[in-house]
Amino acid sequence: MSRAVLVTGGASGIGAAAVRRLAAAGGRVAVADRDEAGARALADEVGGLALPGDAADPGTMPRAVAAAEEAFGRLDTVLLNAGVTAGQSGVEDLDLDGYRRIMGVNVDHVVFGLTAAVPALRRAGGGNIVATASLAGLIGMPGDALYTLSKHAVVGYVRAAAPTLALEGIRVNAVCPGFADTPLIARAKAQFGDFPLLTADAVVDGIEAILERGEPGECWFVQPGREPGPYGFRGVPGPKGSTPPPGVSWSDH
Repeated sequence: MSRAVLVTGGASGIGAAAVRRLAAAGGRVAVADRDEAGARALADEVGGLALPGDAADPGTMPRAVAAAEEAFGRLDTVLLNAGVTAGQSGVEDLDLDGYRRIMGVNVDHVVFGLTAAVPALRRAGGGNIVATASLAGLIGMPGDALYTLSKHAVVGYVRAAAPTLALEGIRVNAVCPGFADTPLIARAKAQFGDFPLLTADAVVDGIEAILERGEPGECWFVQPGREPGPYGFRGVPGPKGSTPPPGVSWSDH
């Protein structure tokens, strides 16, 4: 049976590369994007379904999940890939509308998307949810505090949501690429000079690896010239002589 997939932010960049790759592998793919014309063009190209809408709107993800499940008869995989940059430091200044926008797209849409997708994946007997985070979800990015904030939130949410859902056969992961040559960095691309950038296809290689062999809650890094793999989080020190609660990792030090 071919995989039924929903990809947010699917009209360009990493999302579009994922749509094309999954469709080429025989998947039936729904392309969700705020760019209605782009979503429809790509859906027509791959024989998929276009789902225009703003991912930050609380009603968009439930509608998209319902439409994809109705069109395909089931839903197996959801890639929560939509994302934006902050366009401000968030430290020396704060544009409230811009702040609300980045949190709405980068964080709220992941929460809205996961909670909408879980019932559909249960009906399918299990499945996969992959959220696009960033290396900024694993380390602090100086000069980009709001983007770092949003991606740390995604990583934390994925790690906390995964253990319970894994018991139902629903695997939740995050992909954490380094700087990728996509429209997200188009305005700042010249600043990178000779710094190696990922291609969108290289990030999709990481997503495919997660779908093939990832373990619940893993957050996979993707960096130029390196094999994608799960990031090794260190356990935090717990109360001395105590046993950590289920799903929590404590350090002995």
